[in-house]
Amino acid sequence: MAAQALSSLADNALFIAAIALIQQLQGPDWMAPMMKWWFAASYVLLAAFVGAISDSYPKGRVMFMTNAIKVSGCALMFCYAFLGLSEGAQVNLVCVAYALVGIGAAAYSPAKYGIVTEMLPPLQLVKGNSWIEGLTILSIILGTLVGGVLVSPKVSDWLLSHPWFSGFVQTPAEAAILVIALIYAAAAVCTLMIPKTHIVYPKQQKNPISLMKAFWGYVRILWKDKLGQISLAVTTLFWGAGATLQLIVIEWGRSHLGYRLDQASILMGITAIGTIVGAVLAGRVALPRALTVLPLGVAMGFIVILMPFVQSSWTINVLGVELPWAAYLLLILIGLTSGYFVVPMNALLQHRGHVLLSAGHSIAVQNFNEQLNILLMVAIYTLLLWLQLSISIIIGIFGLLVAGVMLLLIRWNQSNLKRDPGLLEQIGQEGHGKAL
Repeated sequence: MAAQALSSLADNALFIAAIALIQQLQGPDWMAPMMKWWFAASYVLLAAFVGAISDSYPKGRVMFMTNAIKVSGCALMFCYAFLGLSEGAQVNLVCVAYALVGIGAAAYSPAKYGIVTEMLPPLQLVKGNSWIEGLTILSIILGTLVGGVLVSPKVSDWLLSHPWFSGFVQTPAEAAILVIALIYAAAAVCTLMIPKTHIVYPKQQKNPISLMKAFWGYVRILWKDKLGQISLAVTTLFWGAGATLQLIVIEWGRSHLGYRLDQASILMGITAIGTIVGAVLAGRVALPRALTVLPLGVAMGFIVILMPFVQSSWTINVLGVELPWAAYLLLILIGLTSGYFVVPMNALLQHRGHVLLSAGHSIAVQNFNEQLNILLMVAIYTLLLWLQLSISIIIGIFGLLVAGVMLLLIRWNQSNLKRDPGLLEQIGQEGHGKAL
């Protein structure tokens, strides 16, 4: 949990710092979502292989190596200053470096989630996921805030004046990235203390072609399973929408509320506060009742549509500080609904995946679908920015899309239950498969 918290915190702080670096290099506005696109592409391209890697070695060792890759990505971001590249090439190098961090994250994910299914029985997965997701979202809050603080004028000036930093970095974004690399290193140290679970999986295939063929077989197995297909579709939509919403909130804060990057990062943290509350409350949802939370996904889509109606002048004075209460309340509601419905869905998907496949392979399939949707939704968002549509129009399109797709998924689930009324009875009655 400590390793996950630190690594996730650094992931989210690095996103803010990388945006600051792109702004420093005077990159175009659509380059930030493109950077996110390349991060997601790492998950998609490696999906067929990371599950086998995760199930071939102790999870702690995999998590150590992947954090080391993330440190390498941070180091690559500094190279633009030493290579004599043009401004356009420098911005592209930042995207490549962020993609390298994505490679580390892609290989890290099956290990961090797989170890949960190795340690807990099926009926405790929702509670276990509630703790893990709650801690992850807490690290998202702190990560976005840390990223914003590190690039803020006061803190960056202090870092650059410190002799330990001034010899290595020259700009606020570079100083922030150096601090984040140290956080990744601390996460790597924590992974060395993760105990072995002594779960032994069948010997994993090493031939790339065979791995890809086997992986597509795993994808088909989960999508054909009536419980797996719904939970996989919901989590796929959620993570694609979440990644896009992160970008939308930053742009909404900048163009609609007039915020700087470090101030907009606070808005992302406020959203995550709502999500962590929803995730903790979802811990009380029994696994057989996981599908009852689906309507909250529709509610989230409609709440998002209200964002353009919030005015920057709607503030309240708290201890001499003007706080945008309407913006905060709306973002907390968005986070609350999303956290409450995604945790049971994630637990159900992990359970079905572990029963049908294995911990590493099921998480790899989940990541592949989720990141593929992130590629699609972030690409659409980038296109809308390139077409110079206002953020209000983009938010309306986004909210209606999420609500509409969730309604379709609810109808799909109702159809499955009508065909097989005893479908929910098998949840929690199954074992954890051959590996256990």
